[in-house]
Amino acid sequence: MVKKKNLIDWIIQNRVVSHLIFWVLLFISLPILAALNDGSVKKTVISGLSFLPAQLLASYFLVYYQVPKLLFKKKYLKFGVSFLISVYVLLVLSKLLNMYLTEIFAPKYFEYKSLFEIITAPFHLAVVYFPSVYVFVFLMFTTKAFKDRFEERHQLEVLQKEKANTELKFLKAQTNPHFLFNTLNNLYSLTLERSEKAPEVVLKLSDMLDYMLYQCKDAEVPLKKEIDFIQDYIDLESLRYGNKLTLDFTHHLHSPNVMIAPLILISFVENAFKHGASNNLNNSVIKIELTTNQDQLCFKVFNTLPLNKQNDIENESHSGIGFSNSQRQLELNYKNNYNLKSTKTDIDFQIILNINLK
Repeated sequence: MVKKKNLIDWIIQNRVVSHLIFWVLLFISLPILAALNDGSVKKTVISGLSFLPAQLLASYFLVYYQVPKLLFKKKYLKFGVSFLISVYVLLVLSKLLNMYLTEIFAPKYFEYKSLFEIITAPFHLAVVYFPSVYVFVFLMFTTKAFKDRFEERHQLEVLQKEKANTELKFLKAQTNPHFLFNTLNNLYSLTLERSEKAPEVVLKLSDMLDYMLYQCKDAEVPLKKEIDFIQDYIDLESLRYGNKLTLDFTHHLHSPNVMIAPLILISFVENAFKHGASNNLNNSVIKIELTTNQDQLCFKVFNTLPLNKQNDIENESHSGIGFSNSQRQLELNYKNNYNLKSTKTDIDFQIILNINLK
C-alpha cells in the first residue's frame, strides 16, 4: 500500500511522466469508444492523430501562457485576441492534417478541400473541429487546475504541520526552564534551611528532567508516565510545604494504554501550588483528580486561595507562562477536541479539562 502511494506521488510530482500518461490515456480511449459504438477504429485513430498536434499546442499554449500570463494578469483584450487567433490557426492545422492523413491511410473517406476553402470557412471549422480539439484542451486545463489546487492545499498542510511542530517544540522547551526555575527556588529555600530533604529534591529533579528532556520527544506518551511525572512533582513540592498543605491526588485509568500529548497537565498543577500553597500562610488545600473512559479524559485541579489576594491570583493564573503554554499546546494537539473551564470563588480556584480520546 505504501509503495502504491509512493508511486502515485512520484507520478503526480513528475511533470513529464504525468503529462505523458494523460495524453496516452486520452489517445487510446478514442479507438476503444469507437469500437464500443461500432464505429471505425481506423478512422478514429486517423482523426486522433490529425487532432493531436493541435490539441497539444492549444493545451500548453492556453495553460502555460494565455491563462497565467494574460488572463490572470487582467490583460483581457490580449487574451481574447490571442485565444481567437490561436483557435483559428490550430483548427485550420487540424483540418489540413486530417485531410492529408485520410488521403494516405483511409482514401475512401478522403474529401479534398483547398487551403482557400478551408481558411474561408470559419463557421465549419468551429462547428466540426473546435469540439474535437478544445474538449481535450479544456479537459487538460481542468485537470491542471485541480492538480495545482491539490498541490497548493498539500503544501499549505505541510507548512501548517511544520509550523505546529516547531511551535510545539518551542512550547515544550519553554516548559523546561519554567519548571526548573520554580523547582530551583524550592531547592534554594531548603538549602538555606540546611534541610536534610535537599538531596531528595535533587534526585526527584534529576528524574523529572530526564523525563522532560529525553522521554517527551514523541507526539504522545503513555498517560501513566505523565501521572508518575505529576506525582514526582507533587512529592517534591510536598517536601517544601510539609503540614502546611493538604493534598489529594487520585487517578483512575480505564486502560493502561491511554496516550496523551506530553507536558500538558503539569502546568495546571504548578499553578495550583504557585497561586495557592505558596501564597497562603495558613493551611491550603489542593485536590487533583484524573480519570479516563473509552471516550474521554477528565482532569480536575482545585486549590484554595489566600485571603485578600484572590483578584491578583485570578489574573496571574490566567496569564502566567504555564497556564497559557498549556492552553496553546491543547489547541495544537487537540483542536476542537477539548474543553477547558475555570471557576473561581472568593476562597478557591478550579480548572476542569476534558479531552476527547478518540
